[in-house]
Amino acid sequence: MRLWTLFGLRAGMATTTWPSGEGSDGQEGVLGMPRYRPELCREGCAQCADICPTRAITIGDDAGAGLPLEIDYGRCVVCQLCTEACPTGALTPSADWAFGVRRREDLVWQREAAAPEPDAGISGAFRRSLHIRHVDAGSCNGCESELQALNNPFYNLHRLGIFFTASPRFADLLLVTGPVTHAMAAPLRAAWEAMPEPRWVMATGTCAVSGGVAGGGYASGHGLDGVVPVDLYLPGCPPNPAAMIEALLMFLGRMPQRVVGGRFGE
Repeated sequence: MRLWTLFGLRAGMATTTWPSGEGSDGQEGVLGMPRYRPELCREGCAQCADICPTRAITIGDDAGAGLPLEIDYGRCVVCQLCTEACPTGALTPSADWAFGVRRREDLVWQREAAAPEPDAGISGAFRRSLHIRHVDAGSCNGCESELQALNNPFYNLHRLGIFFTASPRFADLLLVTGPVTHAMAAPLRAAWEAMPEPRWVMATGTCAVSGGVAGGGYASGHGLDGVVPVDLYLPGCPPNPAAMIEALLMFLGRMPQRVVGGRFGE
């Protein structure tokens, strides 16, 4: 008997029962998006906005109305610099990493948030089986390293009825990473046009959502919006495998959307 077979028999099943069971999601101790408490903001303070590398934090117009900051989690790269710079605790570290949303505006912090949209008309057949075509549109390969983990023994994406396919002609969902470089815009549109109807698009990672750190440079755009229609947004740099799974299941109507108006689980 080969050693790897013996090791496998001794270790037993490695796949987690999450999200349907009480098993681990594999993200213990992982930091997520910073949490914002506007009541703690100090008037005239701009330390977090000054240090943010992607302008995810800017100074708002209603600084005297209790909301001095404008926060766009679709631009956040989860660097935690703002939480380190904030002198009052208005921005604090959190474990809020599951930030998949259907509407881009749900990634922007709002004083009062509307209810999330329903399942976007996805039929019952797609809820049980989904085929994904991945396109790298200029990624640094951070998102790709997390995508590869989806098919490892721990996460075993296939158990959820979700599969990757090599051809857009067999895909239901186009999963895009990277800020969409100018050189990749046309091939990306060609892949989308080759997909059969109904078809959907997922912007994976902050680069695909808004351009990220490289957005707007000489070779890059500002993400997927305006290139192909986007149905699902998942920021992060990179988003972890559990966040990708949650976003996909949320899109399929098998898990609730946890973020509304930039607020996690509120």
